[in-house]
Parts: sequence; structure tokens; C-alpha cells
Amino acid sequence: MDQQLLSLLIAVPVVGAALVALAGPGAVRSMRAIALTASLAVFAVALRIAALFDSSTGEFQFTEQAAWIPQMGVTWSLGLDGISLLLVLLTVFLTPLVVLNSATSINKRQKGYLVNVLLLESAMLGTLVATDVLVFYVFWELMLVPMFLLIGIWGGRRRVYASMKFVLFTMVGSLPMLVALVWLGLAHAGATGAPSYAMTDLYDLELTRSAQAWCFAAMALSFAIKVPMWPLHTWLPDAHVEAPTGGSVILAGVLLKMGTYGFLRLAMPICPDVLGTAMPIIGALAVVGIIYGALVAMVQPDMKKLVAYSSVSHLGFVMLGLSSLNVVGVEGAVYQMISHGISTGALFLLVGVLYERRHTRLIADFGGLWRQVPLYAFFLLVVTLSSIGLPGLNGFVGEFLILLGAFKASPVLAILASSGVVLGAVYMLWMFQRVMFGEIDKAENREISDLNRRELVILVPLLALIVLMGVYPRPFLKTMEASVELTLERAGITPVETARVEVSR
Repeated sequence: MDQQLLSLLIAVPVVGAALVALAGPGAVRSMRAIALTASLAVFAVALRIAALFDSSTGEFQFTEQAAWIPQMGVTWSLGLDGISLLLVLLTVFLTPLVVLNSATSINKRQKGYLVNVLLLESAMLGTLVATDVLVFYVFWELMLVPMFLLIGIWGGRRRVYASMKFVLFTMVGSLPMLVALVWLGLAHAGATGAPSYAMTDLYDLELTRSAQAWCFAAMALSFAIKVPMWPLHTWLPDAHVEAPTGGSVILAGVLLKMGTYGFLRLAMPICPDVLGTAMPIIGALAVVGIIYGALVAMVQPDMKKLVAYSSVSHLGFVMLGLSSLNVVGVEGAVYQMISHGISTGALFLLVGVLYERRHTRLIADFGGLWRQVPLYAFFLLVVTLSSIGLPGLNGFVGEFLILLGAFKASPVLAILASSGVVLGAVYMLWMFQRVMFGEIDKAENREISDLNRRELVILVPLLALIVLMGVYPRPFLKTMEASVELTLERAGITPVETARVEVSR
């Protein structure tokens, strides 16, 4: 059974979705129990993989291979390294929480909602463990369908507009990547006599500099839209604001990371000769995104939109870490990917709690809630502090490593990016102050109830992980270390060129 763990990882949510679909009409509790059981079963499989994972090597592990379209050289190839393992764990950790949250946040078509959440989980996991680029692309595109439906059916008043914008941006943006991947497979056939889309074969493919430039540009465009990098970010605020709470959690927690993961998994190791030219440009755009996202977040009247723009800023930090092209910066970027998924997921859940009680997310509609909902205030405070990178919480480690790596690559960009940390503290603490402090001047707010048991079950694991990643980052960094070094080696950068920080040792 251990030989097919990755296939099992992908299959279990699909089986769960099928069982939910077969449940009788009105059996909402049974549907939710099936969905929760399936998501927990996937979580158990992922823990089994983590327990067996060998962090001393950066090569793909738990590999599986079977012929799929032999005439084209396409194989059902799966594998997992330290980078993808952390993202897989993040995915399977968030999905059961989203299923639990649906009990209070989803009031219509629960069956369809749960089916789409499970299918989305399967597609995300498939993308993370695929080691054939066309299998990667298939799962990449499959992710769009359930997320499109989650926004379009269970979203807010402008859900149709937001879902169409989401799918048009991401689907059209994926086409250049498809062209590049098909061309790479044909280039492999030209060089060896047999087409292959296996990532490891494409890593070894010798391409001219101009060919690498075109491939990198095509893939980078697709991944930058998914991140989303400034100025390709415009679909994100609409998608976040209109998506249901669970959709926002998955979107911010995992889906956005697929763009940064794509840079690490495909664009950088396949096109090493152009990184010296391309990554400084990406670093500069990332810094613009950091500052722009923070400034726009600062003036948002809607809490959810504020968190959405903060994602533009935080993902800018991730791209800055990748652009540094050294171990410290890239490790910081991967750490920040995980950290942002947890912190922002928790923020969206907390915003959703207030929305379910007051049916508004406008900051001006609140104030003075600290005394009314002290438990909620405590959770919001900790998550706010983690989002702004307070030492001792998860956000600090990633941002610190990113800035350290960025400073080695470009002190100017690192200094400019540091202003994003300050701006982040300003808008997040300002939001907290306006919602929690002062007097309650609206009668409706006197009726708001504090967190209930179900909400605590969802939020406590997130809070525990926020603290664990802040005070004990070693196991997370150890898991990714060899994989980051091998990725950079494939990109033509040896660890000798990098400055290693011993904070994790």
C-alpha cells in the first residue's frame, strides 16, 4: 500500500465526493460526516507519507509511474519532495476545517458545495505530486472548475462577475504554459528520439538561451497570474470578496501557492540560463506588489477586501524570496507560503464569523467588540500579530529569511521591501483597533455572540500551528532544506554561493 500512497492521496477525496453525491436529498448531516471522514482520511495518508519521508535527499520520493498516453510519451508520474510535502500537508490540514466551517457558512446546496470542496482538494494534491508536466497541467486546469463553481454558486452578490473574471484570467493565462510544455516535450523528442514530459527529463534537457527565454516567459506569465503578482492581480480581490468563507480559505491558503510552486518546480530548473536576467525583474515587480498591496489594503473599508489585498503584499514577499536565488531566500519563500496559508486562512475564517452574525464586513459597522466577544478578540489579535510578522509567531520566520536572502541579492530591493512590513503592521493593527476598541455605538453589536464550540474546534488547530511555526521552525526548514538546495542546483546555483542562516539549527 505504501507504494501507491500518492495515488491514494488523490483518489480518496474523489471517492468521498462520489459518496456525498450519492447521499439522499436532505441528509445534510450524513453528507457532512462523509466529507469530513474523507478529508480526515486524506489527512491520515499525508501523515503516513510525512512519517516515511526522508528529508536527507531532495529527490522525488514515493514515485509512481504508469503509461498513460505512450504515443506522446505522457506517463502517470507522481513523486514528492520536501517542498511539495509541506504544501500537501497544508492542503490536507485546511480541507477538514473548510468542511467543518460549511455547517454554519453554507445554507443552500450543501451537497454540491461539499462535492466541489473534495474535488478541489484532489486536484490540488494532484498538481503538487505530479512529476509529468502534462499531468501537472491537467490537474492545474482541473483546479479551476470546482473553484469557479464555489465562487459562482455560493458566492456573494457579484459572484457571477467574480467567478467569470477568475476563470478567464487563470484559464487564458494557463495557455502559454501549455504551449511551452508541449514544445519542451517535442524538443526532448528531437534531442533523444523519444518524446517525454517527465520533469526529471526536462530538467536535463539542453536548450539554447533564446529557447529558455521563450519558455520561461510563457510559464512565468501563467504562474504570475496565479500568484498573483502585480500588475496581474486584479482578479484576486473580486474572487476573495465574493467567494464563500471556505472558498476564500482554500484560495488564499493553497491555490495562490500554485503559482509560486510552479516557478520552483518548472520555470526555474528548466530555464536556468535566463534566471540571472529574469529574476531581478521579478524581484522588482514583487517589491512593487508588496508596497502597492499594503497601501491599497490600508484604505479598504471591507475587512475581507483588506485581507485580500494583504495577500498581494504577502505573496510579493514570497516572489522576492524566490528572486533572490539563494538558499536562505528560497527557504524563506517556501516557509512564507505555508505561513501565509495558515494565517490568512484563519483571518478569512474570523471575518466569516463576524459576517455570519452581522451580515456585514464593513469595518465602520463594528467597534468596541473586545468586551462583547473576548475569545474572538484574542484569536483575532494573535492571527493579526502573526500576519504582521511578530517574532515568536509564524509570519516572522519566513519574512526574516526572505529579507535576509533578498539583502544578499539586492540590498536596495530588500530595504524597499522592508517598508511593506511596517505598512502591514499599520493596516492590520488599525483594522483591529477600529473593530475591537472604543465604545459599542451600534445596538446590533451588543447582540453578537462569542465563538462557539464548532468555531473553536476550527480555530484552535490554526492557532497552535501559528505558534509552533513561530517558536520551533526547525522541522519545517529541515523538511524543505535538501529539496531547496537541489532545486537551486538544477537552476545552476550551488549552495556554496549562498549564505546559510543557522536560525533553524
